[in-house]
Amino acid sequence: MDPQDEKPRAGSLFLDERDRPPSSRLRDEVEDKAEHAATVLDELLALLDIDADVDIREDDERIVLDISGPEAKHAIGRKGQTIDALQFILNKIVNQDPDEERRYVVVDSGDFRARRDHGLEARAREEAKRALTEGKVVTLEPMNPRDRRVIHLSLAKLPGITTESSGHGARRRVQIIPSTKKR
Repeated sequence: MDPQDEKPRAGSLFLDERDRPPSSRLRDEVEDKAEHAATVLDELLALLDIDADVDIREDDERIVLDISGPEAKHAIGRKGQTIDALQFILNKIVNQDPDEERRYVVVDSGDFRARRDHGLEARAREEAKRALTEGKVVTLEPMNPRDRRVIHLSLAKLPGITTESSGHGARRRVQIIPSTKKR
């Protein structure tokens, strides 16, 4: 009998990738995906001539790559445009194989995303208060989809206010609408 035809016995080493339990393969795939994402981000930062390090944080749903170092602020860009672009490109590269489990990759730097969300939420509450006080629709500046979502979610449970997006493409804005508009 050929040794390669033998099935592994309990307690033995696995002879072939196919013989490994699916949970073990999935765990390696997930770890590989995080490492692959960090490597690709390192390469992108090098191409942009940004001197920074990439650290990996993970939970069950996503991979968070945190950029740190002397030039990390350059990876954020104006209003987070560079970091959003890096995140978009990274997700396309890392999740291109439809046979692998999709893991959402978030690119952050020094808790930029949390600070940005906090600022957007504060601005949303401030503008909602103004809309209620004046009884008029308040239209915010154009925002990317992620920022608009933060605004919508932060005002979703506020009584007397509804929100909706208007416009197209890069000019899409959030409107904060009081339930009792002055005419």
